[in-house]
Order: sequence, then C-alpha cells, then structure tokens
Amino acid sequence: MKVDALVAEIGSTTTIVNAFNGILEGEPEFLEQGQSKTTVEDGDVVEGLKNAILDLKRKLGADSLEYNEMLSTSSAAGGLRMSVHGLVYDITVKAAREAALGAGANLKMITSGKMRKADINKLKEIRPNIILIAGGVDYGERDTAIYNAKLISDLELGIPVIYAGNIENKEEIKEIFNEKSNAQMLYLTENVYPRIDELNVEPTRKIIQSVFEEHIVHAPGMEKIKSMVDSKIIPTPGAVMEASKILKAEIGDLLAIDVGGATTDIHSVTCGSDDVNRILLSPEPEAKRTVEGDMGVFVNMENILGMIGEKGLKESFGSNIEKLISNYSFLPRSKDEIDLVEIMTEKAISVALDRHSGNYRDVY
Repeated sequence: MKVDALVAEIGSTTTIVNAFNGILEGEPEFLEQGQSKTTVEDGDVVEGLKNAILDLKRKLGADSLEYNEMLSTSSAAGGLRMSVHGLVYDITVKAAREAALGAGANLKMITSGKMRKADINKLKEIRPNIILIAGGVDYGERDTAIYNAKLISDLELGIPVIYAGNIENKEEIKEIFNEKSNAQMLYLTENVYPRIDELNVEPTRKIIQSVFEEHIVHAPGMEKIKSMVDSKIIPTPGAVMEASKILKAEIGDLLAIDVGGATTDIHSVTCGSDDVNRILLSPEPEAKRTVEGDMGVFVNMENILGMIGEKGLKESFGSNIEKLISNYSFLPRSKDEIDLVEIMTEKAISVALDRHSGNYRDVY
C-alpha cells in the first residue's frame, strides 16, 4: 500500500504516526493512526517509530506501507527547554516568554533585570537547549541586556543564545560573544518589544524553531529520524501553533487544545475583544500558547487525579479505582481505562482553559 504522507509525532510518552492521502490534490484525507510507546528509555526513539508504523500497517490491513513523504515533530526527552532573560517582567520578559512558548518551548527559567549570582548558578544547573536574551525598546534602555549577555557569554556553556532586544545593542552583543569565541552560537533577530505596547514575536519564534532543528540533540536516535523525514523536525507545540494560525485564516478565531502525557497546552489565535483590549495593561499576541506542566494524563496523572478528588473518582469507578490506577499504562485498552483518560482529559482542559484565559483585576 502507498500513501501520500506519513506524519509522526514523537511525544514524551507516546509515538504516533498518521497516514494521509490527497495531499497532492489539495484535498487531504486522514486514513488511520498507529501508536506505540516512545522508546527514549530504550536508547533509540526509532524503535518506537517503527512500532507505531507496524501498528499503522495492522490497522490499515496492509502487508507493506510506502509513502511519498514523511514529516515529524518531537517533544521527546523534554522537548525544547529554554530560559528567558529580559528587563521588566510584565513587558520585555513577557514578550520574550510569548515568543518562546509560541515556538513550542518549555520554559525552565525566567529572569527580569540584571541577573544575579544565584541566577547564573541556576542557569548552569538547568542547562537549557536555548537561551533567549531580550530587554529594552529600540533606542531605549541598553545596559541590562548587555550586562546579562556578558555574564552568559562568560559561562561558555556551548548553548545557542538568541538576542531579541534593543537593536542598538546588536554590535556590542556580537563583540561580547566574539571575545569568548562564542560567535557561532549567537543568533540576532528583531526586538520582541520594539516600541511601547507593541509585540513583535514572530521573528523570534521562527529563529527559535530554526535553532532547535540545527543544534538540538533530541532524544537518542533522533539523528536517524532526521535522515528519514523530508522536512525539518520542529517542536510538537510549535507545529500545533503553526497549524492553528493557518486554520484561523480559514475559519476565524479558534482554540486548539493538546492534552499530552506530560503537559496540557492551550493555543488561542484571536485578536481578542475590543472591550478587553482597551483595558489591557500590556498587549497580548494574536497567537498565544500556555502550557501546564503539572497536568498530563500519564507522567503527571496524580496531579489531575488530585484535582478530581477521591469522591469523584469513586462515583465513576467505585472500589475498582485503586486497581485501575495501579495498572494504568501509557495506552489505555479497557473501557474503564479509556473512561479514566476521558475524565482526566476533561479536568485538564477545564483547569488549563481557566489559566489560559486569565482574569480581570481592578487596578487603581
């Protein structure tokens, strides 16, 4: 059997492969999905991909499976881990944070103002995949970003650094990294907050995804998968965001919800309400992602179960709930397991939507 495209997602717990036809005709048709456990712990994620393709062949009833092209996203082995360092938390830090989240990053560290010794020690400890430095509107404050760039360059971590701050600093930032022979790890882009009340996150999002593909060593075996696919591998949340923006152009404002084994992501693409926009303290991006790192239906399931509560669980499953939880696996099989995943998913979505939406606050 031959299909137009296979699209793989190598997730933190599960690897899935989707088969499509009609791509060349502009009328894509979803055929079937294969699933397998992600095999990071086995030392080679390719095995999980092969198993997912075998499952796909079984569901399609095909002895063999060929395809015209294969695409892939990845969030295995922690996905894209980033740190963000800006000037004012509610302004440039927020802008840089939105750029990183929209690109599909998991933010492991955020600082505002000049970094302190404790910040540097933490940065060395967490060793993110990419460091993002911002700060200052164009032709505004310069010192903080330069100070932070000097500290980060002196660490010589061998980690890609993206500068997306005041454009007046670009040449000096380059000189700082040249002095430590780190120039090849520095990427310069447009300011994420060039003027007061103006976000400019898209250029930074694009360069984050480009750096992710160029530099990041994903899970073991990822290099083999890069040789199998016909386009660059991007972070799964970044792929969801890109798809959401394309879909928004066709159908209008939308929410995209991705409940995974380790996190729950909410993506919204909207210009928002005029009434709300008039009273915002700082601008919001048209395309926004929030990620709840404490809510996944496998890795963090105990957090969601705690939110549901013992009473709610026993009302649904009776005394069987303890056995159900103890035997819970990454792929639900029985009706009770599927029902449990559905209940956890509903709770994760409810809480994540509340957090994504924010709240009104009276400020005088």
